[in-house]
Amino acid sequence: MARVSTYLNFPRSTEEAFTFYKSVFGTEFSAPIARFKDIPAQSGQPPLPEADQNLVMHVELPILAGHVLMGTDARNPWASA
Repeated sequence: MARVSTYLNFPRSTEEAFTFYKSVFGTEFSAPIARFKDIPAQSGQPPLPEADQNLVMHVELPILAGHVLMGTDARNPWASA
């Protein structure tokens, strides 16, 4: 079955937005919310600021007729932690 996906980016408020969408559509997330802290550190990669560790890396919410909303928090890697 084909499906359509819409990928949304929010400035540090994805979880809040998707919790609202979940209540509107009456559905559940496809899987637990993946967080930036869940990504294994790569060699040479700067450490993830503590303020960004709990941000949403990926979330999926099925809504209507096979449509899936997906989202992530938009980080600003140049902002000071």
